[in-house]
Amino acid sequence: MTSFIIRSHTERPPHPWKNDVNCAFCSIINNKSPSNCVFENDKVVAFLDIMPLRKGHTLIVPKVHYSRLSDLPPEYAAAIGEAVSKVAHALTQALGNAALNVVCNQEYAQAVPHVHYHIIPAPSYELSKTSPPSKIELSKNKGPPLTRREMHRMEFESREELNDEDGVALVKLIRARL
Repeated sequence: MTSFIIRSHTERPPHPWKNDVNCAFCSIINNKSPSNCVFENDKVVAFLDIMPLRKGHTLIVPKVHYSRLSDLPPEYAAAIGEAVSKVAHALTQALGNAALNVVCNQEYAQAVPHVHYHIIPAPSYELSKTSPPSKIELSKNKGPPLTRREMHRMEFESREELNDEDGVALVKLIRARL
């Protein structure tokens, strides 16, 4: 599903993101905005996405503002790599699901102009057997195939804001496994 999201951004104009004083992630890093932090060290912070694709969707962010991964200093890139591995391990144990997507976008599919990795738990087989069909599954049997734009819209609309109580409980589960 990531490929259609990426393709939907190929015609988007470039962003003037060099020094964004209103960066949402810098605000979290500087404790000016709340977050559900699951991991932190001197170079990196990891917190739950407030509009998760799935339960446990976590962001790994360097504590320095760089818009592009290709500009990130090596020591921060290494710190992110270590954090991704550590948090991914804890997340798979906390959720009992080893299937993950790890994504880092640069510009064309990047919603926040600050380098960040997404760790997104994949749907589990057991969950998919018991869950009602999704909007995408229901639409398969009706009319022509969905366009990329329609699929992207449906994915976005399926997101729900992270509930504070759920966030706190999930942070405890993940941190206990770090």
